[in-house]
Amino acid sequence: MKSKKKLLTIALAISASLSNVSAQESGNDTDSYQKFRVGGYGEMVANFKDYGINRYYGNAEGNPKTHRNTISIPRFVLAFDYKFTPKWILGTEIEFESGGTGTAYELENTENGEYETEVEKGGEVALEQFHITRLILPEINVRVGHMIVPVGLTNSHHEPINFFGTSRPEGETHILPSTWHETGIELFGTVGHGGATFDYQAMVVAGLNANGFDRKSWPAGGKSSIFEQDNFTSPGYVARIDYRGVPGLRVGGSWYFCNNIGANSDKPTTYKQYGDIPLRIYTVDAQYSDRFVTFRGNCIFGNLGKSNAVTTANASLSGGSQLPYTKAVPVAKRAVSYGAELGFNLQGITGSAKCPVIYPFARYEYYNPQEEVIARQGADKREQVSMWTAGLNWKALPNLVFKADYTTRKIGGGKFNSENEFAIGVAYVGWFWSK
Repeated sequence: MKSKKKLLTIALAISASLSNVSAQESGNDTDSYQKFRVGGYGEMVANFKDYGINRYYGNAEGNPKTHRNTISIPRFVLAFDYKFTPKWILGTEIEFESGGTGTAYELENTENGEYETEVEKGGEVALEQFHITRLILPEINVRVGHMIVPVGLTNSHHEPINFFGTSRPEGETHILPSTWHETGIELFGTVGHGGATFDYQAMVVAGLNANGFDRKSWPAGGKSSIFEQDNFTSPGYVARIDYRGVPGLRVGGSWYFCNNIGANSDKPTTYKQYGDIPLRIYTVDAQYSDRFVTFRGNCIFGNLGKSNAVTTANASLSGGSQLPYTKAVPVAKRAVSYGAELGFNLQGITGSAKCPVIYPFARYEYYNPQEEVIARQGADKREQVSMWTAGLNWKALPNLVFKADYTTRKIGGGKFNSENEFAIGVAYVGWFWSK
């Protein structure tokens, strides 16, 4: 009994330190450990689907109605924080995705710029965070290294206890890289008084790569870190601000700008003839949580200048099995995603501590990485998705959750076969050891 009480006490302490956003993201959780801490998060998911593996070819109605099941470990993350002093802090995260069979790509300039594939990373393993933070004042602090890019709701709050579904919100992760992490420098802090505060982040990081843009995921494939070195010719500029003035409420927005994604490609001459190719992304999101309900919502709007030029250039990229890009065109001028989810805490509603912490929830999402296409090919309606997800979350412990949900997708406004699936999963997050 004593050991169970001790475990519960530890879990509650973990929950307090990680309730909304990880310490590595906020930079403000500086008192929960003295010298170092080790933790992380992970997810396991099984999906039972009524659709095939290919929505795009071989079936005029879209995905064939083929029943299939999958099981995976979407991610397993190890985190380590170390305080050189109370003001100088090292933060790291290493992510293992899907058990992975990843590869690394190089450009062999001695072989006329050919792609060379090397199986050298031992699976899909990513250094998600590696940065040094200098805490100065609550209003201004500095971080340098490899960091989360806080564009959108999920990137800023990507741990699996921060969304209800067995998988991260599909619309947002379809339009943006997830988890989006780049190398650069950041200023961050908190300003305000009288209960109303604003958290801000301002960053200069490696910009997205035009080679990775395609019709299915817009810029999500343009994250430069698929290469051993990131091009920094045209940086990405990021700003985020969050308002906290009402108990339980956070309202935020973010902005991303890269003046020339073509300059960040592995072969910049591919896009040089088109001049600057600017990219802008705007997001707004909100979360409200109390003992009864939790609500989250987000919107993403993106605009790609000279998208027709990107379409033309990417369609002509060299082929071959070693090419790290899909060549799926056309690339859209505008992309959009929006969604919201609402969950009810049965324990809070019943007022009984004997009732388990169970959240029935529902989530709606719409996304289209081809919201506006100016290329002659026109938009592919199979990219337009609206979807509902409904299910249950059971928090066995504050930072251990079991999930089950059912999802139905409407493709192309109903023009193509719907896609339906049932999923179950388990996820955790926490600091396991600190000193």
